[in-house]
Amino acid sequence: MVGGPLLKSVIIYTLPIIFTGILQLLFNAADLVVVGRFRGSVCVAAVGSTGALINLIINMFIGLSVGAGVTVAQAKGAGDGKEMHKAVHTSILTALISGVILTAAGIFLAGRLLKLMDTPEDILPLSTKYMRIYFVGILSSMVYNFGAAILRALGDTRGPLMFLTIAGIINVGLNVLFVLAFGMDVDGVAWATVITQTIAAILVLMSLARRDDAAKLRFHKLRIYKGSLLKIMKIGLPAGFQSVMFNISNVFIQSSVNSFHSVAVSSGNSAAGNIEGFVYVSMNAFHQTALNFAGQNVGAGKAKRTWKILLCCLGCVSAFGIVLGALGYIFGRPLLSIYIVDSPEAINYGMTRLAFICLPYFLCGLMDVTTGTLRGMGSSFVPMVITVVGVCVMRMVWIFTIFSIPRFHTLEILYLSYIISWIISFVAQLIAFRVVYNKINRSSGTGKDAGAPEGSQAEIN
Repeated sequence: MVGGPLLKSVIIYTLPIIFTGILQLLFNAADLVVVGRFRGSVCVAAVGSTGALINLIINMFIGLSVGAGVTVAQAKGAGDGKEMHKAVHTSILTALISGVILTAAGIFLAGRLLKLMDTPEDILPLSTKYMRIYFVGILSSMVYNFGAAILRALGDTRGPLMFLTIAGIINVGLNVLFVLAFGMDVDGVAWATVITQTIAAILVLMSLARRDDAAKLRFHKLRIYKGSLLKIMKIGLPAGFQSVMFNISNVFIQSSVNSFHSVAVSSGNSAAGNIEGFVYVSMNAFHQTALNFAGQNVGAGKAKRTWKILLCCLGCVSAFGIVLGALGYIFGRPLLSIYIVDSPEAINYGMTRLAFICLPYFLCGLMDVTTGTLRGMGSSFVPMVITVVGVCVMRMVWIFTIFSIPRFHTLEILYLSYIISWIISFVAQLIAFRVVYNKINRSSGTGKDAGAPEGSQAEIN
């Protein structure tokens, strides 16, 4: 991660993250497919309508796992075993505390928040039931996400992949068992997810406990180290706040979808969003790669290498995003038919979303990779501000101005806000990267960047 050719290392490191992300999505995809095929599109809409709200509630704490990963990566790059030990044990205890808080919040607030989102009355009871059960497993989800972030920061991307492969297979089996054999609906797939999240969390903890280096987890030494917590919060809180604001905008998007008062629109939007998720996690894997590569190189005193890391990851995420986005749209109808078997109208609405979001999704990947590189370099506040303004505020303004005009109150106009926000934010993040990069080089006295030759396209004028 801190020496040698980048492209091969980036690909080898990223592929397991991609497969891990896909398996995570299969948890929710299996939920949608099973209830859609055996309980109808109403259940698809019920499960899908909770996604934005669930992410809104948990992502502040998931952002702290980003801070944990960067803190561990920089300690690893610097060869500081004492700081690694403190970061690992602080992170796991933080995950446990976060999980308890989120479980209580999710269970007690689910119904009220879904009503505030204008969730259609015919799916509200099912959505509430699914969301409350889902939050029973949030403690396990927190532990897995923090643990996986630590392992990736240490260079291990295969472990989390193996753990989720095991959990994913069990999840599919439990979905079928609970829905078909026991006659359950959304509650069956929710309990299946809770069980498999717990299995994945246990496997991650076992992996950390079996390490033979300074990152070895010792449960009796779990405690909050002030210095490590402050470092984690410095990176994690802006990342978490950004995710919260990002998902607030998505909640407004979901509420705007709900404003059409159509189960077909809701189920088509939910199914298409799940398909897009597979494209997104493939691109977001390069965000994690950029973050951890940059973190280790900054820790090792090789900040100038971040130029090459950024350019390499931007090229990879563009290639993956363009190809996968096109495939998602080309095979959109048969893919949507896996989720929805009783509503051709819902499939048509799903295709509209795929055209406006899935096809140009590589733009989102460009934005995310630049954000990840900045965070790995230790700058989290700047990308937060850019994303909050360029994505979240812009989309909400769009909804309350352009989209509110009756003749523009269409799905096409609503989805157009995604494309515009990605472009604005990516350009701003690039400029921010150059500023932060120059600041680090000046403070370290490394001089001009060897990774960006004079006159190259990497220079931002």
